[in-house]
Amino acid sequence: MLVEAPEREAVPGALRRLGAVLLISCYELGHQPLGIALPLGFLERAGYLPEALDISVERFDPERVARARFVGISVPMHTALRLGVRCAAEIRRLNPAAHICLYGLYASLNADYLLRHVADSVIGGELEETLVALVQDLDARGAGAVAGVARREQPATPILRRLPFALPSRAGLAPLKKYAGLERDGARELVGYVEASRGCLHMCLHCPIPPVYGGRFFVVPKEIVLEDVRRLVRSGATHITFGDPDFLNGPGHSLAIVRAMRREFPRLTFDFTAKVEHILERRGIFPELGTLGCAFVVSAVESLSDTVLANLEKGHTRADVFEALRITREAGIALRPTWVPFTPWTALADYLELFEFVRTERLIDQVDPVQYTIRLLVPPGSALLDRRAIKPHLGSLDQASFMYRWTHPDPRMDDLHQAVSRAVERAAESGEDPRGTFEAVRVLAYAAAGTEPPPAIPLPEGSRAPRLTEPWFC
Repeated sequence: MLVEAPEREAVPGALRRLGAVLLISCYELGHQPLGIALPLGFLERAGYLPEALDISVERFDPERVARARFVGISVPMHTALRLGVRCAAEIRRLNPAAHICLYGLYASLNADYLLRHVADSVIGGELEETLVALVQDLDARGAGAVAGVARREQPATPILRRLPFALPSRAGLAPLKKYAGLERDGARELVGYVEASRGCLHMCLHCPIPPVYGGRFFVVPKEIVLEDVRRLVRSGATHITFGDPDFLNGPGHSLAIVRAMRREFPRLTFDFTAKVEHILERRGIFPELGTLGCAFVVSAVESLSDTVLANLEKGHTRADVFEALRITREAGIALRPTWVPFTPWTALADYLELFEFVRTERLIDQVDPVQYTIRLLVPPGSALLDRRAIKPHLGSLDQASFMYRWTHPDPRMDDLHQAVSRAVERAAESGEDPRGTFEAVRVLAYAAAGTEPPPAIPLPEGSRAPRLTEPWFC
C-alpha cells in the first residue's frame, strides 16, 4: 500500500525552479517520446523549467529524482505502465516527499491500483493542460481538486477537448541516434516521431483507446506538426513516423500535412498506421500517398479468421485484408500487418494459415517476428469484458500485471504461445535474420499440429521492404 508522502517545506513558486518538475518516459515503442515532449512544451509555455529523463535509453538518475518536487511518469502503453510502476516505487524510496503523477492512456485504465500503490495522482485523456493545472495548483499550495486529475478518494473523468497545443519540446531529450532507426537499402536512417491526431473514431473491442476516448479524436494543428517536423529534420531525421492511432481518421488533415512536408522536404519519407477499413474506404488517396513519400503503412490486421475478427469487432473481414494488400501494393507502399494470433477463438488451423498467408504473399520481411507471439491483452476497463464471447475463457484480474488472465480452450495453443515466445526472444537476443526466425516458428506451429510444414518459398535477394529497427509491440 502507498504510504502518504511526507510534506516537504512548501514555498510558493518552488516548482518553477530548474528541475523541480521532472518528466519520465519508460518506453514508447523505441521512439523519442512524445509522451514527455508534448507536456514539456506545455509546461515551458506556462513558465516552468522541467527536466526530462527517458529510462529506455538513459540511465536512471537518482540525483535528478532526489531534487524533483513533482515527477510525472508517462505510461501510454502496457509495457510502459509495468516499467513505470517499478520506476515510481524507486522514486518513492529515494524521494518520499515528491508528488508522483502517472499519466497517459494506461494510467486511466488502471487508476484505482496506481493510486493505492504508487501514485499521488493520475491523469488521462487530453492531458497536457490538466497536467499543467495540477503543477500550478501544487505550486500555489491549492486545494488539490483539479478537474481531470484523479487522486486517492477523489476519482475523476479524463478531460476530452481539443487543446491549445504547444510545440513539443525536444531539447532535453536524448538525440535521435539513441532511438529506433529506419533500415532501408542496407543503411540505417534517423527517424522522427510526431502525431497529427490523438484518439480514434473507432471502437475495436480489444483496443485500449475506446474506453478512454469513446470514439472521439482530436487533430493537432497543422503548423504545430510541421514545425515539429522541421526541427526533427534539423536534428538529422530523414524519415517521419506518424504515431496517430489511425492517420486516416481525418484524411484531409493528414494529406495537407504530408503534402506540405513534400513541398518543403522532397526527400523526406514517412509511415503511418491505418485500419484495414480505412485503407479500403480511402483507397483513392493511396496513389498520392505513395508519390508523397509513404514508405509503408502499419495496419492492425489481427487475424485472417472472420470469427476472430467479428469477436474483436474489427470492422473488416478476411477478404478485406487481401484487398488492402492489393491497394497498397498498387500504390508502391509496403503493408506491414500487425497480428493478435493468440486469442480464445483462434484455432490452431488459423495460426497455421497465418504463416501460409505471410509465406505465399511474400510478406516475411514485412512482419516482425514478435508479431507471431502477441496474445490478446484484456486490461481493466476493456470493452471486451462486456461481451459474452470472452466470458467462458476469462479468469481473474491480475492487478499487478494490469490484465485479466484467460485460457485457451485448446491447451496446445497456450503451450505453443510459450514455445513461440521463447524462440522469438532468443532470436532477437542473438540478432537472427527475421527470415530464419519465421521458418523456426513455422516449424514449431506445424509440430504442434503433428504435421510437417510445406516447403519454404525462396525469397529474392537484394533490397527488402523498409522497416523500423524497434520490433517490439505494446
